[in-house]
Amino acid sequence: MTRTIRRTLVAFAVSTLCCAGAYAQTTAAGTAQRDVNQQTRIENGLKDGSLDTREAARLEKEQSRVDRLQAKDMKDGKLTGGERAQLDAAQNKVSRDIAADRHNAATGNPNSASSQRMQADVSRNVAQEQRIENGIRNGSLTNREAGRLERGQAHVDRKEARAGRDGHVSKGEQASVQRSENRQSKRIHRQKHDAQVRG
Repeated sequence: MTRTIRRTLVAFAVSTLCCAGAYAQTTAAGTAQRDVNQQTRIENGLKDGSLDTREAARLEKEQSRVDRLQAKDMKDGKLTGGERAQLDAAQNKVSRDIAADRHNAATGNPNSASSQRMQADVSRNVAQEQRIENGIRNGSLTNREAGRLERGQAHVDRKEARAGRDGHVSKGEQASVQRSENRQSKRIHRQKHDAQVRG
């Protein structure tokens, strides 16, 4: 084998690996961005009264399932085409359910204390998911780290779902959710500022 052919093969292999890494980063960031979008739609539904607290809680439970799926799929640091398709299907279902709930006959009172508490919690979800997505895009989070953080987001979403499943979020329930959100915020900060970076 001549040197030119060997160099060409090596250059091709290196470019393929770089592109695969960039693709994995892009797809992971894309799923995280969809989380941001879904949470924003839930927050907006609460704010404009098209979602009541019970509906938002049910949607948070669905979001929790998506976050758990992301955590499982990114655990090995990779996101395969099949995993991405499964995530897309799960996120598409949540998206359809958000649209259906926002356009049904049920309405919420955005000024009620319960809705205000749920709005504040979902607003934190938007911010946390945005921080994860930014970390994936700028390389300060690896896919493994993002997967672990999505598992934490799933935990927060489940707590919100439990808090609002009866249609009311009490001060005590919100305080419990906020403690979980504070722990998650610290984890995100730690993971984004540790020595691990995307290669």
